[in-house]
Amino acid sequence: MKCKQAFMHGPFDLRIEEVELPDLKPNQVLIKLKACGICGSDVECYEGKSAEGRYDIAPYTPGHEWAGQVAEIGSTVTSLKPGDKVVGDCVLPCFNCANCKDGKMPSACLNMREVGFRPDSPGGFGEYMILEEAYTHKIPDDWDYELGAWVETFNVGYWGVWGNGCAPDASDDVAIIGGGPIGLTAAMVCKTAGAHVIVIDPLEERRKNALEYGADDVVDPTAGDVEQLVKDLTDGRGASVVIECSGNDIGIASLFDIAGHSARVGVVGHSIGRKVPVEIGKTIWKTLHIAGSGGTDKWFPRTIRFMSKIKDQYDFAALNTHHFNFKDLDKAMDMACNHKDIARKVMLTFDD
Repeated sequence: MKCKQAFMHGPFDLRIEEVELPDLKPNQVLIKLKACGICGSDVECYEGKSAEGRYDIAPYTPGHEWAGQVAEIGSTVTSLKPGDKVVGDCVLPCFNCANCKDGKMPSACLNMREVGFRPDSPGGFGEYMILEEAYTHKIPDDWDYELGAWVETFNVGYWGVWGNGCAPDASDDVAIIGGGPIGLTAAMVCKTAGAHVIVIDPLEERRKNALEYGADDVVDPTAGDVEQLVKDLTDGRGASVVIECSGNDIGIASLFDIAGHSARVGVVGHSIGRKVPVEIGKTIWKTLHIAGSGGTDKWFPRTIRFMSKIKDQYDFAALNTHHFNFKDLDKAMDMACNHKDIARKVMLTFDD
């Protein structure tokens, strides 16, 4: 079967090409793509600013924020059927290596694949994709596909808050660094837990947006001493929980300043491939508890249930500010790369 897929060959070199899909293996699912978001990680790989996308190995098909419809199933697939609406994991463990058998995170897998970042795991920038049943998850029939395309993003923010022990409740002041899509999902999660939520972002539109998606207060880090600005909102204590979602050098460095004593810190925003100067000594004197968040572990079903509970409280559709048909991928990437001030989420759509 032939279909069109996009391939990242290198920085600023993304091409739509026609390919012949391989036959399905017994445990695989053929998925017709219906929606796929362009993530900040996709942008950074495209711009040559991130080492996560592995076009140094070979061209690969980006896109990890996807939703689609099952078109065909392999002979041993039992949990899905043609016509089901589905989404899928991004970081794919093998389940068989020493680290997987030891219960470590999928990102520790010695044979790890990563959908949308490697040649061995094509993503959602294409008309069809193939994924194993174990990594594919059904979404409710009453969801539209664009909401489904938010599951991977929400999964990252949700795990960044709860998967690694940050665990906010109504006694906490939570500072979220970065008001992009991941930051907004983290804000909604923390607000659902009853915490006081502060979102920090230099872009005015993002700050305004955050107030509609869980933030109680917003801070412009360029308006003054960000540490003092956060202390002013937390009775001088600093944040008891910090979720770093920006992946920005300045944002990462600031977490050590704004965190209060004994704060739980979740580091979510990607900065792989570069060194970031930080005042690491504050970890000692503030007794900070810092946990990274590279991939999630068996979290998609929980994310889908969580989103089902809150989807009517927030206008998820309004987060998709720009829509482009897949054939206009070049225009979509231009919007995502060059208009971050107005593009909350650029969403690819596909012809039926």
